[in-house]
Amino acid sequence: MSTVSRDAVERRVLGVLRPLFIAFLLLITLFPFYYMVVLSFRPLQSLLQEPGQLWISPSEFNIDTYKDVLRSTDDGGQGFLNFMKNSFLVAIGTVVLSLLVAVPGAYAVSRLEFFGRRQISAVFLGVYFFPAILLAIPLFVFFTRIEQRGTLTGLLIVYVAQVAAVSIYMLRNYFDTIPASLEEAAAIDGCSRLQAMWHVSLPLALPAIASNALFVFMIAWNEFLFALLFLLEKRQNWTVSLGLSQLAGSIEVPTTVLMAGSVILTVPIIVLFFLSERWLAGGLTAGAEKG
Repeated sequence: MSTVSRDAVERRVLGVLRPLFIAFLLLITLFPFYYMVVLSFRPLQSLLQEPGQLWISPSEFNIDTYKDVLRSTDDGGQGFLNFMKNSFLVAIGTVVLSLLVAVPGAYAVSRLEFFGRRQISAVFLGVYFFPAILLAIPLFVFFTRIEQRGTLTGLLIVYVAQVAAVSIYMLRNYFDTIPASLEEAAAIDGCSRLQAMWHVSLPLALPAIASNALFVFMIAWNEFLFALLFLLEKRQNWTVSLGLSQLAGSIEVPTTVLMAGSVILTVPIIVLFFLSERWLAGGLTAGAEKG
């Protein structure tokens, strides 16, 4: 009689449990978003009659809620198209400005020798751990005095100040993994420090820079506390997260409209993630070839 080894038993058990576990994770992850999408396309009357229905019949499918959410307030809508434009401008501006600060800062902390070099990384990380509410009141008073409260520029500056420290910390760790000997070889070939950084280190660091940009974009796109403090009095400058919170707090807004606003808030992040995921893999290979 043949005996079955312990390794073979573990392989068979894991082979059965792995797809079940993956299916379970997909279910608990995707079901809330799926149900939100279903609610956003169902008529309100149908939703009130059968709130537990998990599919949309062809006769029920309509996009009126999305038209209502995206239509401007002058036309009787919720003005989310304008909110999305504001969020996009602030998020892209935060990504660009924070990378302009974080990339040279992280490179300097990783490569250059100066007093307090080791301690400054811990300071950068410590600043990020401060609760946002501790910084909210001083920033609120400061931006009120310089008359920047209620402007997208003021909110952009606050976001850059909030994410720059952790961006420097994250990128600095990646620059540390790039061998300094590559830059030394470039220096022997006649490259200056800036040329070695531009032609050698930055291409190799592209995957980390891209993931950091995505991280910063998600923070700026979803942030709510500072948007509420700085923009509440000027509706034309609201971001999409602030607009969605106002929908959720209103008893006059139907649930289907609220779900449509939630989908609009979520979809750009999902699309950007899948687009950047492909680019991340390509950037990693390109960086290795150039190095």
